[in-house]
Amino acid sequence: MQRAIPKLPQRESVTKNFDVYNQENNMESMDKVRSKMEYKELTPGTKIPVIGIGTWTMGGGLEGTDVTYDKENICAIKTAIKLGMTHVDTAEMYGCGHSEELVGEAISDFNRETLFITTKVSPTNLRYDDLINSAKQSLKRLRTEYINLYLVHMPNPEIPIQETMGAMDFLCERGLVKHIGVSNFSVEQIKEAQKYAQNEIVANQIEYNLLIRNSGGLYNANIESEIIPYCQANAILVVAYRPLAKGELVKRSFKTLDELAKKYNKTQAQIAMNWLISKKGIITIPKTSNIKHLKENLGAIGWRLKSKDIYKLDNQFEGSSL
Repeated sequence: MQRAIPKLPQRESVTKNFDVYNQENNMESMDKVRSKMEYKELTPGTKIPVIGIGTWTMGGGLEGTDVTYDKENICAIKTAIKLGMTHVDTAEMYGCGHSEELVGEAISDFNRETLFITTKVSPTNLRYDDLINSAKQSLKRLRTEYINLYLVHMPNPEIPIQETMGAMDFLCERGLVKHIGVSNFSVEQIKEAQKYAQNEIVANQIEYNLLIRNSGGLYNANIESEIIPYCQANAILVVAYRPLAKGELVKRSFKTLDELAKKYNKTQAQIAMNWLISKKGIITIPKTSNIKHLKENLGAIGWRLKSKDIYKLDNQFEGSSL
């Protein structure tokens, strides 16, 4: 059965624009905040921020391009980078490529070597020539000579994975892509993909948060029981998208989350993201165009939940799909 195209979530109100933000926060204070960023190892010698920025719905959704909030979105990406969230995640599917164009514009003022750019090839473009062409088009839109991490956005059973991974290897050989990975893949799908790839699969991007655990997600089941343990055991970084469950974790009241927020003097969002990044081999990419929320996201680092509180969230969180 074909999945329906998901409805686009309502856009967040931007409470403080970039110009005002710059007036209130000089670059010295921004550098101080940025220096606090935490990192995890992707491969030996390559580290990636534990919190990056996602760009889903920036520039439109699956059904088309939306340029209405381009200025705000570009400013949000620039601000995230200045705050140390130098991992920017996008995809050719987002806004029919316009999200990548926004990222390309936003990163043009920065030293490219300080950034980690992830993008994803659409499941309809997994044939050998199609995938290579998709990567080249993404490079043009991103205005860059290479992609740090190129992901297969989701499996497509209609196209042989051997053909797909052959194209991914080609991109690595040509230096157009530094690392390859997958998104929304099960353990068996990861194993099948790796069997046909000469380069190591180093990441699996999946929906994961306090509510979406072993079921309830759009694409994957057995997240905690199978996917995460396999990735941890095989040096495959888990990149968690929708860390706040599309805002549900902050819109609704959850007793455990509220209690811990009060205990640590943090927000519910900061507790939820700290729980994620406290786990071995897991980072996250919250999406927001709201400057206030970007700064709030940064408050999820620099401290750790106590083991007994992690246990409580792991095993007793109300509403989760354990």
